[in-house]
Amino acid sequence: MRTVYPLVRYHDPAKAVDWLVRAFGFEVHELVTSDDGGVGHGELLVGTGMVMTGRGEPGGPGIYIAVDDPDAHHDRAVAAGAEVTSEPADQDYGSRDYACKDPEGNLWYFGTYRP
Repeated sequence: MRTVYPLVRYHDPAKAVDWLVRAFGFEVHELVTSDDGGVGHGELLVGTGMVMTGRGEPGGPGIYIAVDDPDAHHDRAVAAGAEVTSEPADQDYGSRDYACKDPEGNLWYFGTYRP
């Protein structure tokens, strides 16, 4: 059972959900529409975890997600237009990581480290 749900804010959550699915391979679990017909709340699955999205100001400390193949994941994100802030690299603690920003500037970190 999950106990931690990272929340990422977007000016346009519907557009962000489409991009996150295409760029990072997330799966839509649930989308709740707001009064204006846009997405007011979204739940996206990634592996055994879930990321929630909502309307608001983008930014924050970032989210780390463990992936099996960070190099292939990086290539997929770049093809979808992610702004890479740190290329894939082997780390001292045994992980291979990379970092990027989504189109609204939120920071995302992906790597093989699994605490």
